Amino acid sequence: MKKAKIYIPSKTAMQSGRGKQKKWVLTFETKDPSINPLMGWETSTDTLEEVTLKFSTKDQAIEYAKKNNISYKVIEPKKKEFVIKSYADNFIKN
Repeated sequence: MKKAKIYIPSKTAMQSGRGKQKKWVLTFETKDPSINPLMGWETSTDTLEEVTLKFSTKDQAIEYAKKNNISYKVIEPKKKEFVIKSYADNFIKN
């Protein structure tokens, strides 16, 4: 049985906005990771590792996994708390 995880990817350091964080992604987990004896890199014979599926909602991703008999794990995104303060707060000593 194939194993996958469903999540919203975190933004990279090069992104300032949260525009690309709206899509849910389904990625497959590698079955047999091993070390390549020649180069020393991690390698696998499992080609599903290269597949990344994007969905508009979490429910669509879960439905796809169930329909295709894929064992899945949902990773919920962390909620960010924004602290709103004024520019003058930078100069006030506590």
